[in-house]
Amino acid sequence: MNSLEKISLKIPYEKVGLNPKNFHPELETVTLKFSPEIGIRKRPAVIICPGGGYEYLSDRETLPVAMRFASHGINAFILRYSINSPFPAALLELAYAVKYVRENAEKYDIDPDKILLCGFSAGGHLTASLGTLWNSEYLQSIIGSTEMFKPNGMILCYPVITSGKYTHSGSMKCLLGDDPDPELFEKMSLEKQVTENAPHAFIWHTSEDGLVPLENSLYIAEALHEKGIDVEMHIYPKGHHGLSLCDGTVSKKEDISDAVKYCSDWV
Repeated sequence: MNSLEKISLKIPYEKVGLNPKNFHPELETVTLKFSPEIGIRKRPAVIICPGGGYEYLSDRETLPVAMRFASHGINAFILRYSINSPFPAALLELAYAVKYVRENAEKYDIDPDKILLCGFSAGGHLTASLGTLWNSEYLQSIIGSTEMFKPNGMILCYPVITSGKYTHSGSMKCLLGDDPDPELFEKMSLEKQVTENAPHAFIWHTSEDGLVPLENSLYIAEALHEKGIDVEMHIYPKGHHGLSLCDGTVSKKEDISDAVKYCSDWV
């Protein structure tokens, strides 16, 4: 049975000086729940963070992706996080989305130790932010003990990672403003925040991505590898940015070349 539900998350924005009335994050479920007659199954879960440069949320990286994961027996949750909002609003929202899924694992027939994050582009930056900062002193100072917020793995799809030379400047501007604090700007180079507590990762990117350079994925893969974290990485030779599922599910027919179709095996 498919379960479609929309959940409003309660986030302690006031702890970082933000007005809760300005934010309305939502978690949308695409889950498979089996009756006792068929058999209860403890499934993996994935929380999907669509891209859009922290300026909007890309439709092609929401419900179509969730439905594809569900078709593979993975219970999916779409996080419609706050955009054009100051850091760390979206990061807190993702952390509390993980907490919600873990606390409701029995309700959704989920294994609480198999909660993954899947982020596209700027959503990949959000995903890697929690993946690298989930047990940092920074987050602990805001929300206390962080064990309930821990992701068990992350899927990074053509992610924004660095705030350095190869950054996507639009994402950084929407996230940090026109005149960001230098220390915070440095913290948003996530390849520099990786510790041995980061989750294992699956990463994919295309060599000819003209919007978010491949170096973003190379940097985070190298940083994870240096800390002994398992990484699987796929670099496809062709394909533009924002491919999502790389097929007709999410793109116009004329945009699906053989080279783009070749990337679709990432799923």
